[in-house]
Amino acid sequence: MVATTSPRKTIPTTWLLRAALALVFLYASINSFLSPQDWIGYFPQFLRDIVPTSLLLPVFSVYELALAAWLLSGLYTKYAALLAAATLAGIVVSNFALLPISFRDMALILAALALFFEER
Repeated sequence: MVATTSPRKTIPTTWLLRAALALVFLYASINSFLSPQDWIGYFPQFLRDIVPTSLLLPVFSVYELALAAWLLSGLYTKYAALLAAATLAGIVVSNFALLPISFRDMALILAALALFFEER
């Protein structure tokens, strides 16, 4: 006897992963515009020495908005997921001293990589 599963309506896993990752980037981007003093400290000092903070944070925030929109669009999701994983990895590596705060980003990196490997 062959076991079968009953057909159910399900939300695609890739959509959930895309939405979850997009929400993270949307929140960070919008909140960094509203409370920049809470976010600028996550950039490495050497970067803040090179690029004026009045430019660095807004440009990165726009990048995060664009990445969130890309993830939600579903277009070339594999590459958006890989870029999301790389972005999050950069945040973790550059803030290793803040690991008690940024450790959650490691789970998000894995979620982005799961989306990368799930997409064709």
